[in-house]
Amino acid sequence: MEYKYLGKTGVKVSTLCFGTMSFGGDADEKESAKMFRRCRDLGINFFDCANVYANGLSEEILGRFIADCRDEVLITSKVYGPTGPGENERGSSRRNIVLAVEKSLKRLNTDRLDLYFFHGFDQNTSIEDSLKAMDDLVRQGKILYPAVSNWAAWQIAKALGISSRDGFARFECVQPMYNLVKRQVESEILPLCQSEQLGVIPYSPLGGGLLTGKYSDKQKVSKGRLLENEMYVHRYAEANYHNVVECYMDYCRRKNINPVTLAVAWVRAHPAVTAPIIGARSLEQLEPSLNALEIKMDPSWWLEISALSPRPPIATDRREEFEESPFA
Repeated sequence: MEYKYLGKTGVKVSTLCFGTMSFGGDADEKESAKMFRRCRDLGINFFDCANVYANGLSEEILGRFIADCRDEVLITSKVYGPTGPGENERGSSRRNIVLAVEKSLKRLNTDRLDLYFFHGFDQNTSIEDSLKAMDDLVRQGKILYPAVSNWAAWQIAKALGISSRDGFARFECVQPMYNLVKRQVESEILPLCQSEQLGVIPYSPLGGGLLTGKYSDKQKVSKGRLLENEMYVHRYAEANYHNVVECYMDYCRRKNINPVTLAVAWVRAHPAVTAPIIGARSLEQLEPSLNALEIKMDPSWWLEISALSPRPPIATDRREEFEESPFA
């Protein structure tokens, strides 16, 4: 297993992170245990979770799995999404953060979270109040590092500035969506993370399953979250995404390589990325993602695959100053 430093924390993490969203949902506890053990056997020491996954059951299951190896692994959880019917059981208010972290710690049966993420941007709460609440949790030892997911680059940069000004513990990791058809983070978020030495653990390297080829027009399917889950249907609705997938699948056939393996390896190879988050419903489904560990992708190969999809617009209109390769 290869390990990388998580930003400038001095902590080393495996270059794959296992996402536990399926625990207690798409995967029962027995199958979840098989996947967890397989990851540990390979040296994966990084496990991502959230309080909204399976209504908290994912945290409970993960808590049972880490009971005999807690100090050997890094675990995360998140706050922001709705966890109950109450008006205040959501968001990034101090009240919700303080209550939510206690519930997560209890479900995970641990005294601290290695990373605690804002799961979204709360436009109804001041960033200062949210950051101060996170800083208090760091000082109390309940979390080690604040982190952020699904924020825009300007929101992350503003928070870093506030933390620096007010002496708060700053974000040390960013969790954005990133895959071959969703590359917006290349414009500003990944450069920001490189500049500020933030860890990056992208989710959805398979594009919600789109990059597996399962939803190709050549393979008729009647079920799957890109057909049944409204959020994923909307997220990957653009026709161009499916055109990219057709090109990508042709490429994988020519190279005789599993599209799942290559999709994860492509995300993993970006120099700003610490560890892609992989997930699965079963051990069998997980294996192709784990095989990405065996792929050594150099910059030229990364660029070759990248050419299969449109690069996102640059952050400014001064194209003559734009460096084509992120590896430069």
